[in-house]
Parts: sequence; C-alpha cells; structure tokens
Amino acid sequence: MKHGILILCLCVWAAIPAGLAGADTPQSPALSRLSHTNLLTFHKRSGKEDVVRSIRDWQKRRSEILSRMQEVMGPLPGLEKRGALDLHIHEDIDRGSYLLRKISYASEPGSRVPAYLLVPKVAFETKSKLPAVLALHQTHPLVRKVVVGLGESPDDEYGVELARRGYVVLAPSYPLLGDYNPDLNALGYVSGTMKAIWDNMRGLDLLESLPYVRRGRFAAIGHSLGGHNSIYTAVFDQRIKVIVSSCGFDSFRDYMNGNINGWTSVRYMPQLLNYQLAEVPFDFHELIGALAPRACFVSAPLGDTNFKWRSVQDVTRTARKIYQLHGSSDKLRVEHPDCGHLFPLEMREAAFKLIDSELKND
Repeated sequence: MKHGILILCLCVWAAIPAGLAGADTPQSPALSRLSHTNLLTFHKRSGKEDVVRSIRDWQKRRSEILSRMQEVMGPLPGLEKRGALDLHIHEDIDRGSYLLRKISYASEPGSRVPAYLLVPKVAFETKSKLPAVLALHQTHPLVRKVVVGLGESPDDEYGVELARRGYVVLAPSYPLLGDYNPDLNALGYVSGTMKAIWDNMRGLDLLESLPYVRRGRFAAIGHSLGGHNSIYTAVFDQRIKVIVSSCGFDSFRDYMNGNINGWTSVRYMPQLLNYQLAEVPFDFHELIGALAPRACFVSAPLGDTNFKWRSVQDVTRTARKIYQLHGSSDKLRVEHPDCGHLFPLEMREAAFKLIDSELKND
C-alpha cells in the first residue's frame, strides 16, 4: 500500500556522541611508518617506537591509525557539518511485517542522502524501542534498492531479512553511485570514502533521533563495497558494536596482485595514487585491529576473485592479536564459504545470529 508523499522535517542538533574518532588525538604524519603486519608497536611521545604492552599503549597506536587513514581519505568532518538532519519521508510502502520508507536526510549543509528506512510494525504497535542496523550496499546499478528487496538480488537483501528479525534498518546510498551525486569538491572532500563515512555516521545520528530506536549500540553490515564501508565507518564510530563484512577486503599488497588502481577512483581514495605500494599509510590489518574488542564477522569466500581469502586470513591473524590483548579473541570470527563473490544464506544467517547475540541480549 502506497501513501502520498509525507514530508517530515526533523531538526536535530546532535552533539558528537561519546566514543567517536574525535576523542582520539591524531599523531604527526612525520612519524616513521609502523609495520601494518605488526600491530604490537606504537610511537611514544618522543617519537621512538616501543612495544605495545597494554590497551593504553594500543590506544596510542589506534590513534595513529586514524590519523593515517585521514592522510589518505581526508579529514573527518566535525561540528561544522553536524547540523539539522531534516528528515524527509517521501513514501511509505506496506511490506507486511514492516514499513519500507523512502527517505532522505541532510548529512551536512548542502548535501542530502537518499536512503531507505525499514521499520518493523511492532515498533508502532507496542511503542517499544528496537535495535537498529546500518545496511550498506555493494557496487550495483540499483545501489540501496538491492538491500531492501527492490533489486531482484536475493543474496543482497540483508536489510529485508534483518527487518523481519525485528531490527530497524537504515540503507543509505553511497556517494557517486546511482542517483546520489554530491559535489565532493564543493563540500570539501578529497575522497568519496570519507564522504560515505560521514553520511553513515550521520545516519546513526538519525537512527538515534527516532523514538522507536535504541540509542548507542548499532550493527553495520555490508557486502563488497558495503563490506569495507562498514569497516571504515566502524573504525571512526564506536557506536557500531557489531561489524559484518562480506567480500569486503584483503590487504592492499595482495589486492589484484598489488595493482590498487581499483581503490583510487574519485568515489574511493584517489590520494592513494600519491604513494608507492610499500608506503601506503594504512592497511586492513590495522583497521580490523582497530575494531577490537567489538564483534566482527568476516565472510571471505574461497572463490572470491575480488579479494583473496588467504590474504584475509593473514589480515585477521594479525588483527586477532589486538583482540587477544583485549581478552576478546572470540569476538573476531572469520568464515570461508565455498562460493564466489557472494554473501550466501548460511553466512548471512550466521552474521544475523551474531548481531542478535550482541544487540538483543544487552
């Protein structure tokens, strides 16, 4: 059942939530490069390298990782871009157990993000607060539509599946794909990656503003582009307590045998072109480590031709040392299904059970 266009102007002036990247102190980019594959080193205040012996030491290394990411992605926006969300609901579609809402929101002045919001009807019937998930799409002509069941792509419909499990789901578009074409230069971005991170963080602000959503604890899930988009966003925003990445990464060194041009288009990270492969400021070993001690589910299929599963093994083996440092090694789970570049049902079900355990039992 479709209803007429409803415009709801929701003006929320949100303070920066606790636990975001801004709480970290960036390190000087003039410091020597630390090994991507040895996370148990950090720079002391003097600039000298030392061994990580505690979580406090690791937090210094983690802060440097965030600084290195911004060296390539551009700076994470701050309060100057955190204005009114101005939620518009353009259409409501009755999908049985949940409501599918076509929406847009202002992630910053001069930029509106098209998205879908899936709301289980139980939220309205019981006036209860439900857990929420950020569902990020892969590179696909129909972008966010595949996540919400409008793209005839069953393996990508994790937004629908989560809504049916009782989650509020936000599925935003990625910059410069489909019908979403923000002017990155005019908005002050040097990468589509950082624009996506900011849009996603503002999406979490939007979820927190809704009366039927639990605040402060979210999951992020995605396949391919959505897989690394989930990781990037979670590194910067610790409100994300569960991260699910399907076919989302391997190391830059191993990606396409070291040809990282696929990462360097405007909608990703063009400044990677400024570096030789051995000098890239960060890699996924550090990013997965930076997720600790939060729950992380990685699906890396044996037949994925985009990202090498053996490289994923190396990445997560390195990152697991940081999970062990936190006493949470069991929170990092890696699976290798026997399929191609897909997010198969058995992996989605395993991921959903992990999300349930983290968000429904707290």
